[in-house]
Amino acid sequence: MKKEVLLLGSTGSIGTQTLDVLKAHADRFSLLGLSCRSDVETLYRQANEWKPKFVAAEAPIDETRLPAGTVAFSGMDAAVKIAEAADADVTVLAISGYAALLPLLAAIRHGKRIAIANKESLVCGGALVDAALKAYGAALLPIDSEQSAIFQCLQNGGRDEVKRLILTASGGPFFRKTREELKNVSLDDALNHPTWRMGRKITLDSATLMNKGLEIIEASRLFQFDADHISVLIHPQSIVHSMVEYRDGTIMANLSKPDMRLPIQYALTYPARAESVCRPLSLDLEHPLEFYPADLDRFRAIRMAYDALRSDGVMPTVYNGANERAAELYFAGNIGFADIENCVEAALNTIENRPADSVEAIAAADAAARYAVDRFVKMLNR
Repeated sequence: MKKEVLLLGSTGSIGTQTLDVLKAHADRFSLLGLSCRSDVETLYRQANEWKPKFVAAEAPIDETRLPAGTVAFSGMDAAVKIAEAADADVTVLAISGYAALLPLLAAIRHGKRIAIANKESLVCGGALVDAALKAYGAALLPIDSEQSAIFQCLQNGGRDEVKRLILTASGGPFFRKTREELKNVSLDDALNHPTWRMGRKITLDSATLMNKGLEIIEASRLFQFDADHISVLIHPQSIVHSMVEYRDGTIMANLSKPDMRLPIQYALTYPARAESVCRPLSLDLEHPLEFYPADLDRFRAIRMAYDALRSDGVMPTVYNGANERAAELYFAGNIGFADIENCVEAALNTIENRPADSVEAIAAADAAARYAVDRFVKMLNR
């Protein structure tokens, strides 16, 4: 029997690469549903090619442009509605940002597998997601290359044998620039990632290292290790996707060419491994692999993530919400690249910590973080 897949966030980078994987393994999977935020033109093309049972978008949907019999959901809660309606064997969560939290919780209630490429929902709703997973018996498998690598490396020993998780970071396009040089980088420079081709927001987060900060918190949520057992190494070649160090001194590493289709496929086929559409890794053809410590004074985004994780409560939500708002302002040309870190720091320093024990508490913290950034930028521009 083919496994039915619901793809939330089908028009973005992860979504389109997921469709590549499904096409390559059409004997294993069928597509039950598709969702997007506003790119309905791409959604129409995908729906007419794949003919899913369900589609959804925040933007209005012209049902005359869909295949006959396809059920459409639209509006701000469209992703939640399709997640509730589609009882898929695997739900791929490729929605970006904090907006993925409620669709994730809805998908979990089916008690099936969720292949998650969204880190913000775990960063903000960690305790709620964990409680839901236990209540409904759902399984969460990571798609992010770093978290997939750790997931795979952890299968080589017991939890009590783990010394630390080691996340790798490419360092982005500005790894070798000084803080002073960062003040004048352009948007085009920030979006020119040296090894990965991703969506605009995650590419910016990789340039600021906010992405790695979010991954530190995400790893803690996924694997239940505290901040003291998670470290970061800068690895510009993006061949070693992450590692696990065991107490006997052994380090298990996951290596492959930088191609998101590989961790996507593994999350879909686990525990089996299948032939891949990805180009295989030939180590003899690679440049020397380099590793550098992550300087927490140089990479303030990483330091702030550790602080937020140790504080817990709503502070990880504040970290994420402030970064999302700062990114919006940067894309709009209202702040400079180096101001993004300052915006996040201002929010973390001004918002009081509270328990993240409800959707309402998390939503309030997210709104407060965005307001704090706007207030800081207004003072900055006086």
